[in-house]
Amino acid sequence: MTEAASTPSNAGGDAEGDGSTDVAGTPDPTAVLGRIPAEAGLRRQLAAAARSRGRTASVAGEIADLEAELAAIDVDPVDLTAARRRVAEATGETERLKERVAALRGDARARRAVDADPDETLEELEAAAAELSAAQTEAIAAEQALERARAEAARNRDERRRRLRLRDRLRNRRRTARRELAGAVYPEFRRALAAVPGGRPSAAGADPSAYDGDPVAASLAAVRIAALDGVVELRGDAARAVRGSERSTRSLLRTAEVRLRDACGRSDDTSGPGERGCGRGARPDG
Repeated sequence: MTEAASTPSNAGGDAEGDGSTDVAGTPDPTAVLGRIPAEAGLRRQLAAAARSRGRTASVAGEIADLEAELAAIDVDPVDLTAARRRVAEATGETERLKERVAALRGDARARRAVDADPDETLEELEAAAAELSAAQTEAIAAEQALERARAEAARNRDERRRRLRLRDRLRNRRRTARRELAGAVYPEFRRALAAVPGGRPSAAGADPSAYDGDPVAASLAAVRIAALDGVVELRGDAARAVRGSERSTRSLLRTAEVRLRDACGRSDDTSGPGERGCGRGARPDG
């Protein structure tokens, strides 16, 4: 199952309507939920939790097909400017040599008219005529190259339009997948809110877009219902909320590895009351 990359969260709902054109592959669930407060919207967090538990959406096959079709589109840039310049240069050289050949022919006729020796002029005329023939051949080749470049540019425009249509379809299917996955775990999320600091099941509403509770509590509840392999790092309000709880971080979040970071950027692996102050020379966590 795949979906677009995460976007910054708004209060508790769906961060899908952000106008992003990103169609990057699905992030690992830990990339979405591995750092709390999370940057993703609630629906993305819940979808990540569902994926971490092996769930897939009904549109997963269609998403895979769209991704493969997009990956097969290879649009190379076409340099029409260079092709046009080649035509212009070849045409200019052809016109210059035509004038040269015409002038030499006139000079040869004039010499014959006065019984002057035209041999030198005829030699120049022969050389100029050969140059003209070569220039005309180059002009034809340049025109043909320009036509090919124009045809390739037209094909590229069609491919770019097709790619945009596929990206739109892919974004829509990923949105469908997120809604389906988030909805599948939403009852568990609602129950998990009762177990995390600041969580209120009554704030959950019917679906993620209706959630109006604390976003940090929502992220903690999403972690609690996930099955994450990596470390979950809690910072700022999340770290303070967990440290203020009477329960251990592992009991609260049901994940194997939890790291709490204080305001100085220092970390520990257990929760405890209060925040430690920054010692002399310590650099606050930015």
